[in-house]
Amino acid sequence: MRYNRRVSFDFDQPVDRAGTWSTRWDRYAGEDVIPLWVADTDFRAPQAVLDVLQERVRHGVLGYTNPQALREAIVEYLRSRHGWRVEPSWLVFLPGVVPGLHIAARRLAAAGEHVLLPKPVYQHFKRAVELAPRPHTEVPLVLQDGRWVLELDVVRRTPARLALLCNPQNPGGTVFTRQELLQFAEATRGALIVSDEIHCDLVLEPGRRHVPIASLSPEISRRTVTLMSANKTFNFPGAGCAWAVVEDGGLREQFEFDVRAHVLPSPSVFGYDATLAALRHGGPWLEAQLEYLRANRDAVAARLPLPQARIEATYLAWLDCSGLRVADPWQHFLRHGVALSPGAQFGAPQFVRLNFGTQRARLEAALARMSRALASAG
Repeated sequence: MRYNRRVSFDFDQPVDRAGTWSTRWDRYAGEDVIPLWVADTDFRAPQAVLDVLQERVRHGVLGYTNPQALREAIVEYLRSRHGWRVEPSWLVFLPGVVPGLHIAARRLAAAGEHVLLPKPVYQHFKRAVELAPRPHTEVPLVLQDGRWVLELDVVRRTPARLALLCNPQNPGGTVFTRQELLQFAEATRGALIVSDEIHCDLVLEPGRRHVPIASLSPEISRRTVTLMSANKTFNFPGAGCAWAVVEDGGLREQFEFDVRAHVLPSPSVFGYDATLAALRHGGPWLEAQLEYLRANRDAVAARLPLPQARIEATYLAWLDCSGLRVADPWQHFLRHGVALSPGAQFGAPQFVRLNFGTQRARLEAALARMSRALASAG
């Protein structure tokens, strides 16, 4: 099936998500609240994805699946989009990136072995380490030239078995440069690296390019587990499909123990199908989405007089509310009818995270409410 690269995409078209079991929308059902928190978008997935799912349902048999074609498509996608050459045998399929974080904390670091993790960061990083449980040190991100970067002195002076990385960074939006990644790899020499790169195809900043940390050198690749998925990029997280890239056979065997033992389920056939269709045919849709998200990002920066780093990637704005005279900025904005993600969830209580992956009209309405909230905070 081929798709016309010149087709236009209407991201302004409203989509009613009421009654669809949406985590983000159902929490505030019946309330006058605009929900811009959980990290999925309000955009329909690419038509190629919807078509292949409909074809699978029409076929009617939803049996066990071994998608060799998807392995080959991922290899080609990583080569063509990111210049990263991997082998099909390096891939381990997962139901999502979050299970991969939990597997890494439990299987790649023994009880008592130390783990490094960024702060602030997507909450499942810390949750995975705490539930394992493993001793850990949080590596602060500091604002440098308008970008959130890791404080590598903490990394250098803290011996660890496992170092977790989020690139592009969630919630800060940084796309780490090749030099920054090389410095991180050097600082963590001797440790295994687990890199969550789920937002790698959502780079918004012109001139920035995602660099998989494992692509930097054979030595770094052999000690790295890279977690990836098309779920965020093409907006089908409910279908559920992710993968790990692990070159070293011994490390891969450790990591995939729970997969081989069937403790962790495989992705669904719908996740496999959706991912394959997205990687093969979703390019034009993705480029149009990135253009739309850039404009949304710029609208947030223009409308909200809050300290903001430049969001280089993701559809998530990380807003510094420490200058407001309110005890809890998340509650303050909620009282004014906008639900954001509380910064405390990521380790920074005076921040909030705003999901701008929605229709422009809805975003403008939310920004108007937030402007009133800021005015009332004095």
